[in-house]
Amino acid sequence: MIGIGEATLGFMMMLGLMLIGLPVAVAMFLTAFTGAMLTMGWPILMTFGNQIWSGQNDFILTAIPLFVFLGEILVRSGVADGLYRALSDWMRKLPGGLLHSNIGASAFFAAVSGSSVATAATIGNVAIPILSERKYDERLTAGTIAAGATLGILIPPSINIIIYGSMTNTSIGQLFAAGILPGIALTVAFMALIAAISVLHPGVAGPSLPDRPMREKLKSLLEILPPLLIFAIVMGVIYGGWATPTESAAIGVTCALLVALAKRKMTLPLLHEAMISTVRISAMILLIMVGAHFLNFVIGMLGIPQTLTRFVVDLGAGPIQVLFLLILFYLILGCFMETLSMMIATLPVVFPLVVQLGIDPVWFGIFLVLMMETGLITPPIGMNLYIVQGVRGTGSIMDVIWGSLPFVLLMLAFTILLIFWPGLVLWLPNLLF
Repeated sequence: MIGIGEATLGFMMMLGLMLIGLPVAVAMFLTAFTGAMLTMGWPILMTFGNQIWSGQNDFILTAIPLFVFLGEILVRSGVADGLYRALSDWMRKLPGGLLHSNIGASAFFAAVSGSSVATAATIGNVAIPILSERKYDERLTAGTIAAGATLGILIPPSINIIIYGSMTNTSIGQLFAAGILPGIALTVAFMALIAAISVLHPGVAGPSLPDRPMREKLKSLLEILPPLLIFAIVMGVIYGGWATPTESAAIGVTCALLVALAKRKMTLPLLHEAMISTVRISAMILLIMVGAHFLNFVIGMLGIPQTLTRFVVDLGAGPIQVLFLLILFYLILGCFMETLSMMIATLPVVFPLVVQLGIDPVWFGIFLVLMMETGLITPPIGMNLYIVQGVRGTGSIMDVIWGSLPFVLLMLAFTILLIFWPGLVLWLPNLLF
């Protein structure tokens, strides 16, 4: 068993390897390799093949490429365009106008894509030209898209939640259920913030748009049906006990293909692009998990979780204090690491401590995803900031950063709320299970 100083040195080594540009999976493996060689010698490396096999031989991981493929099909079949137009018809008269459509469309699209990056790119491509033409404030426009897209890893089905469940042996069904109410609540909170900013600074929302006839507004609701039905089917078969999360992902892909056919967008080039992108994204995620599984094994062998637990106990810190320390830890880490890598790299050390303190693993999964969400719009590494800036194509990324700042503060306040009101997370999974 090694001390807290050696463990901290190893973590800093891994972070340094990532900062100099090494792939995340390679940085994790090199850190584990170095630690194993210095403390246990060559024999421990003979288990590497077994670690790869045991880490990837998990049926639930099949859901990852399926949910990625589901999102890729919907991105390319024009679902987001119709969804955005429909929500614009209903939300244009709210304080903030079409800015609410950015949040609403992101929430709906997140509920079927499972990816923040896909949501940011898709909604950004649809919304930015429209809002720019209507003279909406550029900073707030970019901020609403970047922040709204973070809902993609909270509202189920979420790839990050699947990975968390796989790594911690926590029920995916319970995690999905736990993310629904916080996802809805955070969506409403985002829209309330937009309304408040628009009332205080009326110029940010551009000129008011005339209301559309009720007949046209009702007709536009048909555009909301595809993502809503896919979400209902994917979640319904899980909670009805008819399918596992992996099987429900396959059902969702079938539904997405039917939507593409109905919209007359189903072509061989569309399928080819969606499959290539799915393979690329899935390979990246699963390779990181291979490195993380070996790192997890070495960390366990070195007794780092027990060392950290003993260190916290000696400090006299309780669960609340530890959670506030974790908020600070992940805020700092989010400035230097990509969110998925941050979650996978820290779980092997943090999760045993959380369990030791009696914190519910389902609740902690949502807490961790919220911290990952915040990292997505925290400079300088926040992925959504660069996605939105890339879609904008003009101006400075500082506009996106300043536009996202109010939402970062709101997400931190929401995370603290969940610490003192865990029932918002646990009520639905307790009811269903």
